[in-house]
Amino acid sequence: MYFQSPRLLFALFAILVGPIFAEPVSARDKSYDVSYVWSKDAEAAQEYRQQVARILGPAVAKDLHVVADNGSHGVIYLRDGDRAGAVRVAHVHSRLLRKKGFNAAAPVLSKDWIMMAVDRQTKKTRLQPALAQSSEQPEADPSEPGPLTRKSPRVRDLEAAVEAYIKDLRRKGRISKDERTGWSVYDFTTGEKLVTINEDIQFQAASLIKPFIAAAFFHRVESKELIYGPKSRRHMKRMIHYSNNTSTNWVMRQVGGPRAVQRILEQNYPGIFRATSIVEYIPAGGRTYRNKAAARDYSRFLYALRKGKIAGAREIKRLMSLPGPDRIYTGAELVPIGTRVLNKTGSTARLCADMGILSVQGPDGKRYPYTLIGIIEKQDRASNYSAWIRSRAEVIRDVSDIVYQGIARRHGFANVL
Repeated sequence: MYFQSPRLLFALFAILVGPIFAEPVSARDKSYDVSYVWSKDAEAAQEYRQQVARILGPAVAKDLHVVADNGSHGVIYLRDGDRAGAVRVAHVHSRLLRKKGFNAAAPVLSKDWIMMAVDRQTKKTRLQPALAQSSEQPEADPSEPGPLTRKSPRVRDLEAAVEAYIKDLRRKGRISKDERTGWSVYDFTTGEKLVTINEDIQFQAASLIKPFIAAAFFHRVESKELIYGPKSRRHMKRMIHYSNNTSTNWVMRQVGGPRAVQRILEQNYPGIFRATSIVEYIPAGGRTYRNKAAARDYSRFLYALRKGKIAGAREIKRLMSLPGPDRIYTGAELVPIGTRVLNKTGSTARLCADMGILSVQGPDGKRYPYTLIGIIEKQDRASNYSAWIRSRAEVIRDVSDIVYQGIARRHGFANVL
């Protein structure tokens, strides 16, 4: 059902987004978009968007999106400009639309809308949270650069969007009560930590620990205690690229066992591995639940790895960059093709996770790298491992889409739908 009366449309705007003109002091400092329709039906809004796009042309269509707000779905032209410009654009668009029997357009205060995307397989419109509101403060990471300042609105928005999405999944039962999650995002371009959700909680590490083991091995290579020869190269690739547990245990034995790995990391990288605990070889069947680490440790590790401050950094980065399974790029529909990725997944019947660095290319040809760590841990073993790991991997991919939207908007190089 579309709202054909402009007067009714403006009344609905007032309910959904508040008064947009009664801003005598700060209106000039706010930014405005243009809105075309609101509907309870997401599919109807998507269809309406396509019709409006055909009328207004490709220049407008590229910034025309379906968004969700307070249970309704709207078609919004993301201008992010001043009020006077939005009024002019709305007036011009209204004339074009009315000639075709469509609703009038109206200016509306910009906000970091919750976007809707069309699923490429089902062709259905689905929630793709973009940016929302939050008031949380950043927690500075001494191992990562950047001023100790309050998070900018867009930083807070991105973290809030991830939180909102996870809460929505919990309400829908897609994440159960016995599951907890951790998320971390760091923007190398700005030197800011953008997401810090349960970042200091120790989670099961599973295979995420394997690049840490590699760092301990290469520390002994650099100390002339080990040689990185053909056999160790073969096991190292199998450990990192193929996540082979037998090779992982072989590498650990060369270092001196789990305790030796832990000792090397603690003594040589005390600012990185603060919540890491490596206490066991990988048991038969891959049921490793005792090795643990926090998302912040993975973040610090990835930062140091990119900066070349980890023993064997160049080789570890090469191995983590080899094409293979991931949950932060492949299947993440909004992350653009051509994004460079290095990552390591972790999977057990109680853990689904991925950590890595994505480097997206902007229209200026520059790369914008950022870390993404996503962890979903279950208290009890999943009764159907395959189904559980697939569904939780999709959650991580969805969060990766959200993060990409935030990165793109922060750097002003893309509208992502």
